[in-house]
Parts: sequence; structure tokens; C-alpha cells
Amino acid sequence: MPSIFSRIVAGEIPCHKIAETADYLAFLDIQPRTEGHTLVIPKQEINYIFDIADEPLAGMMIFAKKVARAVQSCVPCERIGVAVIGLEVPHAHIHLVPINTIGDLSFERAPLSFPSEEMAVLAARIGEAYHQL
Repeated sequence: MPSIFSRIVAGEIPCHKIAETADYLAFLDIQPRTEGHTLVIPKQEINYIFDIADEPLAGMMIFAKKVARAVQSCVPCERIGVAVIGLEVPHAHIHLVPINTIGDLSFERAPLSFPSEEMAVLAARIGEAYHQL
């Protein structure tokens, strides 16, 4: 059965898309730790990030770097924290989390909730910033 992320890639489940290439997709997390919390995924469904071949893994990190710069240009923060946990969805993904303190990157605290309309506006702003880089 396809992962939820594969279903997002296929267009079966909507997302607040930030950027997309032929191989990767970035979208806002629906259970964000901070405003602007973004997920970067390979379009190919691979469960574990370190099972991705070297070249596509490097490409994913380069894509994530550009997305992180776009997020940071739109969301006030000291930097973008990066986390790869990989237990919650069986599809490799990178969390890009705007942070001001180390606690902002904690996955033990309850996620925030933002109205869908607000997330759509933020995703569009970050997407515009991404395309200007």
C-alpha cells in the first residue's frame, strides 16, 4: 500500500506545496512544530533515507538546502533546524523546522495548528521565494 507521501505525490491527497522538481517535493507539515515547518521528500517511495542511492540523496539535500533558504526568508527565525526521524511515515523525508531555540525542534511536544487558508498563503510565499533563488 502506498505511503501517505506517495499519495500526496500522486495528487490523491492535497498538500500545501512549496516546491517540486521531477524527483523531489516540498510541502508544509500538517503537524508543524513551528510556523513554516516543511517536509522534503523524494517522489520515489523509499522507506529509509539511507537506502536512497548516493546521487539521489545528494540531490535531495541540495533541493532541501534551497527550500530551507526560502523558508528562512519568509519565516522569522534564527536558523532552519533539520531532522530525519523516519519512524512516523514509511517514506524517507527531511524535516526543515524554523527554530530560535533547540526546543523548537522537539517532536515530544504537541504540534501546532494553523488554519488551512493561512498555510496556503505561507506555502505560496515560500514557493515564490524558492523560485526567486
